[in-house]
Amino acid sequence: MRCSILYVAVAVLMLNAKANAAPILFDTDPFAGSTALTTPGRQIVANELFTVFDIATDVFTFDASVFGITSIDFANDVVGNLPTSGVNTVVLRTFDNDNDPMTPFGAGNAANLIADRLTTPAPGFFVYFNQGLDLARLVFSTDLNDNTSDLKVLARLTNLTGQVGRDSFPQFSEANFAISQVPEPSTLSLLIAAGGLLAARSRFRPARPRADH
Repeated sequence: MRCSILYVAVAVLMLNAKANAAPILFDTDPFAGSTALTTPGRQIVANELFTVFDIATDVFTFDASVFGITSIDFANDVVGNLPTSGVNTVVLRTFDNDNDPMTPFGAGNAANLIADRLTTPAPGFFVYFNQGLDLARLVFSTDLNDNTSDLKVLARLTNLTGQVGRDSFPQFSEANFAISQVPEPSTLSLLIAAGGLLAARSRFRPARPRADH
């Protein structure tokens, strides 16, 4: 019975790995090497990852211990339709700077719209369409509710450009975002034990008796 449980644990782990077959992992301090967090006022840190992102298969995966976020609370809409609370991951379908048409819509503009809409403080992520670069970007905010919060541009989605890029925004779903967490000690021990058992069984299988002729 115990052997069966261990085999099931390994099978579940393999299925989970297949379900997230194309993760893009962020597991390092987003502000490392910058003075953003100690400099007064909003700082926007670039030097982002340039990547192709297939909405049908790819997943942005964030380390919970790095970003201080343990679950994805998702919303995808124009700013006026976003919920005012309970959100930490936003796909913003507002593409233009209506307040100042002469200024291209950037990360700060998108963050301000989200901050004006939300009523509760929380760190989080958002995807917006950069009007000057003409493509989609993924950004981390230390507080989505604060229009002075520091921002780190995590990724530039090099295939989501122009009108095609704008049209792709409704296709983003919660499945495109995930939190990576270290397994609980009991779960980790179970998986280690399962791996050890499989290795032992493969090495020490009893020899089959040879038939006498």
